[in-house]
Amino acid sequence: MALTYSAPAVSLTLNIIESYDIDPAPLLENLGINPKLIADPNARFDYSKIDQLWFDAAAIANDPAFGLRAAKYWHPSQMGALGYAWLTSSSLHTALQRLVQYIGILTEGAILKLDETADEYSLQLSYKAVSQQQATRTDSFMAMLLTMCRANCGENFHPNSVSLTHLEPADSAEFLTLFKCPVYFSAKENRFNVSKEIADRRLLSANPQLSLINDQIITEAIAKLEKDNTIALVKTEILKQLPYGNVTDASIAKALNIAQRSLQRKLQNEKTTLRSIINEMREELAKKYLQNSNMNLLDIAFNLGFSEYSSFSRAFKQWTGQTPSAYKKY
Repeated sequence: MALTYSAPAVSLTLNIIESYDIDPAPLLENLGINPKLIADPNARFDYSKIDQLWFDAAAIANDPAFGLRAAKYWHPSQMGALGYAWLTSSSLHTALQRLVQYIGILTEGAILKLDETADEYSLQLSYKAVSQQQATRTDSFMAMLLTMCRANCGENFHPNSVSLTHLEPADSAEFLTLFKCPVYFSAKENRFNVSKEIADRRLLSANPQLSLINDQIITEAIAKLEKDNTIALVKTEILKQLPYGNVTDASIAKALNIAQRSLQRKLQNEKTTLRSIINEMREELAKKYLQNSNMNLLDIAFNLGFSEYSSFSRAFKQWTGQTPSAYKKY
């Protein structure tokens, strides 16, 4: 099955192309990309076509800093619900985690991994084999990520360092001017490194409730994108059913229009159970809800499907070793 790329995200590429006074229409036509679909939030393009579009445009522009212009033209609408979930994340750390978790909704050709040391969070970018591994595409991701971070943390934000696997261009001044930090070329991996002190600060724009709503939209989109992904489909239904009480194999199977035994067998093949998925999601959602000071503990318990606060409190202490109230204060 061919890998795909979100149609609205292509608008960023077109803006960069047009900034060089290049007409993208012939490039799109040559690749069989329908420009009318770019505004469709549900449309997807073949990843290899978008990869080639970038290659063709970068060759015409003939500018080693071609990808850096993504910093100027990024807008959250290009990423749909993921873009708005990013903006309402409780911290830059949770925003980075969200990006790693849901990158597939934006592009299926890239792979993200978030590592950490004592002082830093490090986001690693790599590509699947289908990609041409273009230097300017890596630059565009790093430049876009910089603007995304500044949208949350302010214009004075800069990473600790940026590492790029490609060779240093003859003139790297634009890289240093944009990132305002050390930029290492010919590196072993593509990495965007951020101070933990900055990344763990609570953001003024934080709105976990809106983030969770957008997470649900993203999860539903992934389930549609990956119709054979049982876990994604089950998570979508759990999100819908949790606030209404008891979620069971029967209720999920009915919603998915499959036999209960078939659902259990599919989950067994994935080496999990419905109960395990529910517990994982409850823990994740509980932590996100508790980061929102506007929600009281009782409402959180009911939103997670607990009929009594004491049950929620016991479960949360098993997950984290803390009571919900202690975690909320922290």
